[in-house]
Amino acid sequence: MTNLDYLPWRRPPSYDDRPAIRDAGRDLTYADLGAWADAVAEQLTGYGVGPGSVVAVMLPNRVELLVVLVAAWRLGAAATPINPMFTAHEADYQINDADAAVVVNTGPDAPNGGRPSISVDDLRWIRSGGRTLPAPATEPGDLALLIYTSGSTGRPKGVMLSHSNLGAMAAMMAEHLKITGDDHCLLILPLFHVNAICISFLTPIAVGGQLTVLQRFQPLEFLAAIEQYRPTYFSAVPTIYSHLVSQPDDVGADTSSVRFAICGAAPASTELLAATEERFGIGLVEGYGLTEGTCASTANPVDGERKAGTVGVALPGQRVGIMAPDGRLVPVGERGEVVIQGANVMQGYLNRPEATADALGDGWLHTGDVGILDTDGYLRIVDRIKDMIIRGGENIYPKEIETVLHGHPAVLEAAVVGVPHPVYGEVPVAVVAPYPDRTVVVDELLELCRTKLTKIKVPVAIHVVEAIPKNPVGKPDKPAIRKSLHR
Repeated sequence: MTNLDYLPWRRPPSYDDRPAIRDAGRDLTYADLGAWADAVAEQLTGYGVGPGSVVAVMLPNRVELLVVLVAAWRLGAAATPINPMFTAHEADYQINDADAAVVVNTGPDAPNGGRPSISVDDLRWIRSGGRTLPAPATEPGDLALLIYTSGSTGRPKGVMLSHSNLGAMAAMMAEHLKITGDDHCLLILPLFHVNAICISFLTPIAVGGQLTVLQRFQPLEFLAAIEQYRPTYFSAVPTIYSHLVSQPDDVGADTSSVRFAICGAAPASTELLAATEERFGIGLVEGYGLTEGTCASTANPVDGERKAGTVGVALPGQRVGIMAPDGRLVPVGERGEVVIQGANVMQGYLNRPEATADALGDGWLHTGDVGILDTDGYLRIVDRIKDMIIRGGENIYPKEIETVLHGHPAVLEAAVVGVPHPVYGEVPVAVVAPYPDRTVVVDELLELCRTKLTKIKVPVAIHVVEAIPKNPVGKPDKPAIRKSLHR
């Protein structure tokens, strides 16, 4: 699957007047999107952007972010979207690791990694004509996105996704969820995530549909947007559904236009799924996937059986297996590591050959999750091999927080674990041990974390202990730490 119909210049002229993308301030047809992307592409050439370049974009959810992505692809360049809530420390790392030629951001006070930058307010709407814009020559194998995901090393890794990966994912989702040109997605998840880019943007655009972009989630505003824009589907995380069902009984909305909604990024309880469907009459389709798999690998069907407690079946064109530690695929009903094959699997990690080999070396994408397949091919996730914390759908890797804590001169050891939270699912909690004869001040550590980390990564609590429990090989015993925090 290498359909690149999500690229505006590949759409027939009959699409020109069809609505494409909008937010609170812009409303673009397919022709508008193509013309604006051309103007921005011409602007980017002034910064040396061309085939093989990378354009960083650090903006909140808005139409301009999508236009910049398309403009970069128009020139054969890749884009790396950056969380707009990142500190300069976090953003500068991504900008420089990606070797971005230019950064599109909110203005001169925003992080730019020491690279040239363009304020979103200075993006051109109309071509100047002063530069020659080459004909589009985007190939399926060209790098399209660098999506950064934290890892066990404590340093985020750039996941390399090609246009072939993006096209495959859009085609897989459209086929499995029966998305057509009549569909309209309400985009609520952040656009620095592959979920929002692929499921909410590229999938409907690839089939001639449309999307409406919301900048942020607020329950009442979200329900009002459903009534105003009449979307046919949206994709969200369990925390969003938790907020929606927690609204007072007198809060309601006409959600009859929504034929289904997607729930992913973190495990959702069967009770939450049932409560959402009962209250709003929206059928929830739970799915599963990784950034390294261009977002999704399994999903429950829209019309077929949706098995509670599972994340559905493999998407068309993908193979999902369960692997034992010795590399053997285990029979149905046995647990093991979830592994994936398909045209959606990433090209690798940017400049990380060893990490790439670990993830893909045997021809399978290793997820680090433990799962079970039933006789009908439905996948149930039962555990996580890695220590990743999922806070409201956001992936948090403890090592990144631990690295910051170790930067304090009084901290000898640090360990971060996830603890249950009624709304967010999990939140990070840190345990630190000081150097002998040194005093650790918790407020100082919290301030250090606030300076270096996005708000969601800042531990909700830091406990100072004499020594951190160790396992037999000398590493922090995180199960024991979690157990001690639950007492």
